[in-house]
Amino acid sequence: MNALNERDIQQHVNIVGWLHIVANALFVLAGLCGLLFLAGIGIVTGDRTAAGVLSIVGIVTALFCGVIAFPGILAGYGLLKRQKWGQILGIVVGFLSLVNFPIGTAIGIYTLFVLFQGAATGYFAPQESA
Repeated sequence: MNALNERDIQQHVNIVGWLHIVANALFVLAGLCGLLFLAGIGIVTGDRTAAGVLSIVGIVTALFCGVIAFPGILAGYGLLKRQKWGQILGIVVGFLSLVNFPIGTAIGIYTLFVLFQGAATGYFAPQESA
């Protein structure tokens, strides 16, 4: 693939930012659906112990999904706001996404391709105030 120029980098960084926000928001949504599913099964059984245990497992699962998704959402926000920390966090999240086959792998490869471009260095340079 060819290197991106300064004009194209803005578009690609915005795409990467939104990909991370949407993908990780869907992960949080999946955790919440898991919580509702497990709590619902517990209620349907009519067993108070099962309802309590499944609700706790659902809450822990939802919290876990939220904790895992938070860095990706934060990285997406940082990329959209052209923050240098967003680029660094985006690279870290991009590397971590590679193990989440197949969608995360594709997002991770695209993220790393965009953020390691030479034009990205100038794009995320600190903005001087006048």
